[in-house]
Amino acid sequence: MALELLNTLYVTLENVYLHLQNETIRVEQEGKLLKSIPLHHLGAIVVIGNVLVSPALLARCAEDGRSVVWLDMQGRFRARVEGKTTGNVLLRRQQYAACDNPASCLELARAFVAGKLHNLRFVLKRSERDCHSSSARHALRDASEAVAALITALPQSDGLDAVRGIEGAASQVYFSVFHHMVRVQQEHFPFDGRNRRPPRDPMNALLSFLYALLLTDCLSALESVGLDPQVGFLHAIRPGKPALALDLMEEFRPVVDRLALTLVNRQQIQPQHFEHRPPEAVLLNGDGRKVVLVAYQERKQEQVAHPHLKQPIPMGLTPFVQARLLARAIREDVPHYSPFILS
Repeated sequence: MALELLNTLYVTLENVYLHLQNETIRVEQEGKLLKSIPLHHLGAIVVIGNVLVSPALLARCAEDGRSVVWLDMQGRFRARVEGKTTGNVLLRRQQYAACDNPASCLELARAFVAGKLHNLRFVLKRSERDCHSSSARHALRDASEAVAALITALPQSDGLDAVRGIEGAASQVYFSVFHHMVRVQQEHFPFDGRNRRPPRDPMNALLSFLYALLLTDCLSALESVGLDPQVGFLHAIRPGKPALALDLMEEFRPVVDRLALTLVNRQQIQPQHFEHRPPEAVLLNGDGRKVVLVAYQERKQEQVAHPHLKQPIPMGLTPFVQARLLARAIREDVPHYSPFILS
C-alpha cells in the first residue's frame, strides 16, 4: 500500500520499486504502476519492509532536503537518508558542552523522565475512569499512586543511573497493569509485559510499530532546529543510536500508548491485522499497517492544549515545539526545559 498523508508518502507493500520520472514519483510493483505522486507534494518518504528506491530519486531527495526513512517489517527504525548537514553550529557546540556537563545532563534527563511519568499517570487515571471492573480500577489506581511517588522522588535523584532507575521502575509499574486498559478483545490482545526484537504478541507488535513512527517524528523535529539527534542526555551515546531522539520520545510514548489502546478498544485493529512468523515473531500485516498509519496521522491533526502556548496546536507539531524549547534551554535562553504534559 502507498499512502500519502500530511505531505509524507508511506510505502508498506513488499517488493515495490520507487523511481523518479518527470518530477513525479512512480510506485511500481512487478512493472505495474500503483501510484504516482508529484515530487513537490512530498516533504518525506517512509518505506516499510523490502522496498527499492532508485539512486536518482535518493539523490534528488537529498538535494532538496527531503528525508527518506526506512523501517523494517516490525516498524523498527533502520536508516534515514538526509542531504547536507544544516543547522546552527553554535547550537550544536552548546549541545555537546551540555552533554559533557554532569549537572546540565542530569537536569535535562530528569525533565524528559518527569514528562514521561506525568503522562503515564495521565493514561492510568484516564483508563481508571473508563474501566468497568472494580478490581481493574483498584489496580490502575495503585499503579497511578506508585508513579506519583516516583515523580516525587525524581528531583532528589543524584545521578543519571538513579534517574534511569526511576524511569525503569515507573515503566515496570505501568506495563504491569497495561492489560487492564484493554477493555475489549482481551482474549486476542493478551499482554504480559513489554517485549520486542521481535515483538511476540499483537499488542507489543502494535506498540513497536507506533514507537518507530514516533521516533521518525522526533528525529525530524530535532533536525529542524539544528540539534544533533545522536547526542543525548538520558540515553547513553553509542554509534548509530539517535540518543537525543530517544530522549525526546520518552514524554510522547504514553501518547501513542493511548492511540494503541484506542485502536484495540474500538476494534479498529483486530486479530486479522497481524501475522505470525516462526519461531515467535508477531507483525502487523499490510492491512494492519494501513489502519495504524491512517489513525496515527489523524491523531497528529487533533488539536491539543500545549502547557506553554496560549493556543491549541495540532498534536503532530508538539515534538517540533518541544525541540525548539529544548534548543532554547540548551542555549540558556530559558532557565530550564519543560516537557510536554498531557492535560
